Amino acid sequence: MTAGAGAPGGSGQSAAPDGGASARQSAAPDGGALLRLLISCPDRPGIVAGVSRFLFEAGANIVRSDQYSTDPEGGTFFLRMEFALAPEKREGLGERFGLKVAEPLGMTWRLWDAGRPKRISIMVSRYDHCLLDLLWRWRRGELQAEVAMVISNHPDLRDDAQLFDVPYHHIPVEKDRKEEAEARQLELLDGCCDLVVLARYMQVLSPEFLDRVGVPVINIHHSFLPAFAGANPYQRAKQRGVKLVGATAHYVTEELDAGPIIEQDVIRVTHRDDADALVQLGADVERSVLARAVQAHCEDRVLRHGNTTVVF
Repeated sequence: MTAGAGAPGGSGQSAAPDGGASARQSAAPDGGALLRLLISCPDRPGIVAGVSRFLFEAGANIVRSDQYSTDPEGGTFFLRMEFALAPEKREGLGERFGLKVAEPLGMTWRLWDAGRPKRISIMVSRYDHCLLDLLWRWRRGELQAEVAMVISNHPDLRDDAQLFDVPYHHIPVEKDRKEEAEARQLELLDGCCDLVVLARYMQVLSPEFLDRVGVPVINIHHSFLPAFAGANPYQRAKQRGVKLVGATAHYVTEELDAGPIIEQDVIRVTHRDDADALVQLGADVERSVLARAVQAHCEDRVLRHGNTTVVF
């Protein structure tokens, strides 16, 4: 619905996300959709009181509230609220909130309608495990976003996407024509999605792409970075005798694989697991971590704070 400048979460987009696992939390008592308000601002007394008073006077009913402060003395305060408000009372709500509450308290904020699912575009190369997991969760209603399209630099997974009736766009990325390929990708993405998910997309996105895409981008990678960067990380991890494998999901920034972390997990392995077993176990962790990160983003539970995140 409405986003304040530099809205927490990093996108600044006036889209409207929803979530799957907590879909029951997105329904108002009258069966309508809830609204979500996300705030970050310098910590000081009276923030919660000011927000609650405004919503009460607007006729809203707060059904969930989460808050966190990095330091009550000079820190940053984060707040996520879900509230019910009759449709006829919503007009101009964001503008009034901005003038009466957000500006006086120096807030960065955004207001979302939980009744409209976030539109997701998935970019993938040849590894299928993360793509298929997201599509399967979406089909089962566990990921209540709208999957708008799949974009790939290879044709290999077209049949898999078509099984879910999702448009598949094959755009080869040739060595000396990457800029042209990214321009075609941006044409497809323009105005068609609220989130881009790299489901093992094995190309590095250029700073120009990230600047122009205009929506958050989430990536997944194995937990061996930076120790085993590059090709064959699981084989080298086996040779080194690692005892844990895992995955990290993060927002993409210009610094490679160093953006704000949303979700992580690990599992224990032993000397009995060969390199192939490590690959399989790693794929299991990657798909679950990516799904949880996408879910958290779609439920507006992630607020960015510099190069870190607060995940409610």
